[in-house]
Amino acid sequence: MRGFSDHNPAVLTVYFFAVSGIAMFCMHPAVTLISLAGALLLCLLHGGFALKSSLFTLGLFVLLALLNPLFSHSGVTVLFVLNHNPVTLEALIYGVFASCSMLAVLCWFRSFSRLMTRDKLLYVCGRLSPKLALVLSMAMRYVALLGTQAKKITQAQKALGLYREDRLRDHLRVFSILLTWALENGIITADSMAARGYGIGKRTQFAIFRFRRGDVLLLSLSLLCTALTLAGLGALDHSFYPRFTVSVHSPAAVCSLISYGILVLLPVMTEAKEAIRWHCFLSKM
Repeated sequence: MRGFSDHNPAVLTVYFFAVSGIAMFCMHPAVTLISLAGALLLCLLHGGFALKSSLFTLGLFVLLALLNPLFSHSGVTVLFVLNHNPVTLEALIYGVFASCSMLAVLCWFRSFSRLMTRDKLLYVCGRLSPKLALVLSMAMRYVALLGTQAKKITQAQKALGLYREDRLRDHLRVFSILLTWALENGIITADSMAARGYGIGKRTQFAIFRFRRGDVLLLSLSLLCTALTLAGLGALDHSFYPRFTVSVHSPAAVCSLISYGILVLLPVMTEAKEAIRWHCFLSKM
């Protein structure tokens, strides 16, 4: 059984760029709410929400929603006057939807970071730029190596009686030793790559990911829904100032919203389809 996260990384990258790009550049209230609902559902499907990050996100949402009416006084519906400055309903609504749009984009990229593991990112970058993939793989490798080497250096300094936690000079000494080791190790790596003939001939690439029929179907649906959504965005009419108005009065606008709704629900529909197939498989056993 293949869930949404098991699809080809290139297909997942196209999907996330399409759905988050529309959410970033279109501030229509209906599009924003649809994007936020789809992003929250996907986050719930893949790991849920941690308490600290959820509280931080909620606090950021409330802060951004309240800051706009405090600094922007446009709009004709005055709720109250604060320090001789009118706080308007339209500015508050704009702040709420701007916060929703930012929250949706953050949730989409959170899901992207959870689903796109290191090997998937290297696969995508390797197709686009092999040199970029090499730099990323070496950088990811050095993150773990630097942490391990820093612990070794600290333990050696403690064994020699030269390290105390509360002295800045000892921390700087460890950092200096670590930096010297990193530079020396980089030179050794470069010499080793040159000795093995890196850059002489045409590079080959190995990947465990293959395009399958489900990947082609998901990619086709994503591109089709994205094209239909973009084609109808011009028909979506809304305004926040001076009055908040939203109108969906043309077939193109309705088609655009339906297409975007299908686009954001593709992961949920994929997971639901696989769950139904798995249930049917178990029932036949």
